[in-house]
Parts: sequence; C-alpha cells; structure tokens
Amino acid sequence: MQKRTLGTSNLEVSALGLGCMGLSHAYGPAKERQEAIALIRAAVERGVTFFDTAEIYGPFTNEDVVGEALAPFRDRVVIATKFGFDLPSPDGKQHLNSRPEHIRQVVEASLKRLRTDVIDLLYQHRVDPNVPIEDVAGTVKQLIQEGKVKHFGLSEAGAQTIRRAHAVQPVAALQSEYSLWWREPETAVFSTLEELGIGFVPFSPLGRGFLTGAIDKDTAFDSNDFRNTVPRFSQEARSANQILVDVLGELAASKQVTRAQIAIAWLLAQKPWIVPIPGTTKLHRLEENVGAVDVKLSPKDLLDINSAISKIAVQGARYPTEMQKNVGR
Repeated sequence: MQKRTLGTSNLEVSALGLGCMGLSHAYGPAKERQEAIALIRAAVERGVTFFDTAEIYGPFTNEDVVGEALAPFRDRVVIATKFGFDLPSPDGKQHLNSRPEHIRQVVEASLKRLRTDVIDLLYQHRVDPNVPIEDVAGTVKQLIQEGKVKHFGLSEAGAQTIRRAHAVQPVAALQSEYSLWWREPETAVFSTLEELGIGFVPFSPLGRGFLTGAIDKDTAFDSNDFRNTVPRFSQEARSANQILVDVLGELAASKQVTRAQIAIAWLLAQKPWIVPIPGTTKLHRLEENVGAVDVKLSPKDLLDINSAISKIAVQGARYPTEMQKNVGR
C-alpha cells in the first residue's frame, strides 16, 4: 500500500483509508459486531492504516467496534474521530455542540471506547455557529498539549473558518464530501488547503455507492437507510444520474478495471495530499477499493474523464434541507 502525508502535518497514512460509519450507522442495519471487526482487521492486513469513525455513528457503537478491532494494531494505525453534536439526541435531530467543556467530555469518552490514550486526528464534525471557531481550535490545542490528541481536523468547513481555526491551531486535514459527482471543494476550498498546507480527506468518494453501478432507479433501500432522505437518491434523480455511471462504465471497461476503481483513482490523481476514505461492509468491495491505488490514469485519461463528466448535470441535492444548513460554514 502506498503512503501519503496529509498536508504539511507529517501525518502519514495509507493512500486509501477506511470509512467505518456504514458498519454501524446510516446504511441500514448495523453489521454484526464480529463481522465488522473482521472487516476492519482485513483492511489492516491489506495495508490500510487510516480509519475514520465518530461518536455520532451508532451513536457510540462504531467507535467501540473500531477500538476493539484495532487494539492489536494500535501502534501501526491512525484513528480519526469527531466531536460536535449533543448525544444522544432527544428528538432524533442533529443538535450542534462544540462548547469547550463538551469537546473535553467527548474526547474522554472517545478515548475509552477506542481503547487508546491518544486520538491521532480529532475533527470538529460540523461547524457550530454558536461557538467561535477560535475557541474550538484553542480547546483542541490544549488537548494536543496534554497528549490526548495528536492532530486537529475540520469537516465540511468553509474557507474562512479553516483560516481562522488554522491561525490558532494548525489544521492537519479537512474532511468533506468529494467525488466525480460532487466537485464543489475544488473551487470552494482547494486553494486554501494548498496555501496553508492542509490535507484533504474525501468521504463518500463513490457517491454513497451510486458510482459503483450497483444502484439504479429501481434499487430499494432498507427502511433505515439514510439515502431514503437524500434528494440525489430519489428515483427520478437516480434515473437522471445513471448517465454518469454509464460513462464511468465505459472508462472502466477500456482499462479493464471497475467503476469504483476509476472513481477512486481519479480522486488520488487530483492532488498528492488527498486521501479518500471509502466505506464498505463487504470484503470483496474492500479489496476492490484497495486495488484502486494501483490504477494509473494518464494525463489523457484525466482529460477524457473531465471532458465527459463536464457535460453531465448531476440531479438532486446531496443532503436533506435540515442537514444542508450545517455544511460549508
């Protein structure tokens, strides 16, 4: 497995990480615990050293599974987790909370669940408009000085918030959605990240599964699947967006790889400080994703992909209205 460094932070990780959310949260029933642990350990065996979780995934159960799975390999892996919500939510909605005292409480609880004495990368999950970002960054700075955290990250933050936070405590990485069907970060934050030496960690690099070709307009999701609430996954939008999957299929066939591998290889080719974290619950998908690291796209391949994709207008918002208001701040 190739390695990459997230910006100028000296945080070295595998070129591809594993997003662990889907093992416990958002995409239907949670994976049986021992199966989830086995999948995470299979990723370690295949060279993955970067694992992403959060207290809200479950809530709480995902951190616990990740902690147990990685305990035997703790000195070989980088664990990222997140704070930023009041949990458990009394009404099922996401209530932001990045007050300094709350951050400290979350970190202490996360350390226990993760079975570790230090969090490698601690993200603010969403920007809290009620707490100055300087106070958030200052709290994480203190936690770093205390040896409980190594690196500070932000998720779905806007350029000005990134700058303000970075001035207090250097930001090692920004995590946001980025893929062939959501390219806003290129214009919204890339120049800021490059200027400040901040790494970028794309989540949903396969469009929540859509770019793999395994989902079409007739796919029925589990009743608890988050995608049921996402406008981009309405039957009408899926039908309209199928053209993107078809284009990926043609490109994949020409190189004798899969759509997922093309989508991940494209991300890796954009910047050397990008480390995608595709998630999966299936071993064969994990192996497919890991294989993408070895897929080489030539400058002509990248031009052809950009040319084809630029002619496609993806239909549907990427979040329900209630969640959309918490991104890009």
